[in-house]
Amino acid sequence: MSYRTILVNLNIDGPVARLMDFSINVATRFNSHLIGFTAAGVVVPTTARQGILIDGETVRRDREEIELRMKELRREFESLAGTHVSHEWRDAVVNPTPLLVEMARVADLIITGSDEAMTLGHPERCINLGDVVLQAGRPVLVAAKDAKRIFANTALIAWKDTREARRAVVDALPLLCQANEVVVATVARDADTITQESIDDVVAFLHRHGVKALSKIVEDKHESEGLLGFARQVGAELVVSGAYGHSRVRELVFGGVTRSLLAEGGFSRFLSS
Repeated sequence: MSYRTILVNLNIDGPVARLMDFSINVATRFNSHLIGFTAAGVVVPTTARQGILIDGETVRRDREEIELRMKELRREFESLAGTHVSHEWRDAVVNPTPLLVEMARVADLIITGSDEAMTLGHPERCINLGDVVLQAGRPVLVAAKDAKRIFANTALIAWKDTREARRAVVDALPLLCQANEVVVATVARDADTITQESIDDVVAFLHRHGVKALSKIVEDKHESEGLLGFARQVGAELVVSGAYGHSRVRELVFGGVTRSLLAEGGFSRFLSS
């Protein structure tokens, strides 16, 4: 199993040089075809009394600004990718979230930047990371804030015996095989034998795939805080987790642990749903 095609989402308004380096490094390691992707929609002006007021000149200028920025990003991406990896470029002047979800069909893995970078702009100009993770049908690797290369040391699997976590472990296998050490951890205040058996089964599964893994039960009544604290304690460079969310009035909302993971930019996060 490997990632034959990787799609990297580049926020049109955010810093992207490190994310480009990171995605090229991952693609090089797995000899993957790398697709650079960016999109942004024109924000149409509105007024409270008149409803939607279309200002043709403003829309034209905004579209030209978007297209110019896309050309700049494409040149930067192609210059950095160079002859290192097979690559291509895709962009469009549309809302980026639904297009990225649609484009997920071409990739084994989506790479994007940290969640904080996705909360700064207008929804027409940056992806809704929650929608992408929960709708794309592909695993999403969220790069650490300052990451330029994929990890080589410790990976942490945030384990609970759910469909999402089981999917995440399998999806992350190519990366887990690269790690020097993998820790399968469950946060529980009062763990029982069933919990221990569950973790031991995952460790055995990983061993059969050549992954050096060990198990750990983190005794803490606060799941999010316990997991993040343990990740820092072991120096995890990657946390693998199932992504959990629910719909609330047409908005996809993350569960507590997933939300906490995405807010922590100190390590990369691999999410499957």
